[in-house]
Amino acid sequence: MERHFFEQFMEFNDRPEKPRGYGVTEIRGPYRSVSGPQHIEDILKRTGYFIDGLKFAGGTSSLMPEGFLREITEIAHKNGVYVSTGGWGEHIINKGPNFFKKYVQDCKSLGFDSVDLSTGFFNFPEEDLLRLIRLVKNAGLKVKPQFEIQLGETQRAAVNPIFPPVADAGVSDIDAVIKRAERCLEAGADMILFEADGIVKNVNFWRTDLVARLIGRLGLAKIMFEADEPEALEWFVKNYGSKVNLFVDHSHVMKLECLRSGKYGTRSHWGRNRR
Repeated sequence: MERHFFEQFMEFNDRPEKPRGYGVTEIRGPYRSVSGPQHIEDILKRTGYFIDGLKFAGGTSSLMPEGFLREITEIAHKNGVYVSTGGWGEHIINKGPNFFKKYVQDCKSLGFDSVDLSTGFFNFPEEDLLRLIRLVKNAGLKVKPQFEIQLGETQRAAVNPIFPPVADAGVSDIDAVIKRAERCLEAGADMILFEADGIVKNVNFWRTDLVARLIGRLGLAKIMFEADEPEALEWFVKNYGSKVNLFVDHSHVMKLECLRSGKYGTRSHWGRNRR
């Protein structure tokens, strides 16, 4: 990467070249706002060095023409960014294994690099989830199961879309969640995403104790945390350093990279982020 002007005055934390094995930043594709190819290309042209992955969240890829998806994946790959399906395959599996196999092959042909599996929607035995992970890996794609710590957006929508989010709606057995994540990794999962619900979203107070237990048991390299709000991503970097993997909104990428590199921070953060 080209040296930035102000680096001649200060020494900052080194960031590894892409593809990175840690300190991964994944952003949402078109979801909460409409983003066409030109907008995405502009984002990646300006900040692509700091972005590792682009995710089609919330099943949005199912609403887009194939040509549009190919255009997006080509733009991402040109900027060294992998493309993830987001949660959607869990709906396909309800139609049967042959439909899921075709879905995986179609994802590969469209240029997707990783298939996400939102485990909050699964209501079948764990061994079937592990079988899906192995199926995706055998197809030559990466796979990222998504875990919810509490009854979050996807599960609430599946049960009753009318009820609003409930703070502290109940936390899953964290030991059971960790064991399930461990089995997913053993089956070949490349990364585990822990969604914000129950940790830093829809809670009366942040469950930093759960983050500590997840990292303590699973390590940093193979897990990713959703951090929607600037305060959340700052807390993660402040407490776990630049190597923590985060899923964020594209509008927060520059702030996140400044925090990772040690170039910026609030008074409580300043000087604490080191390799």
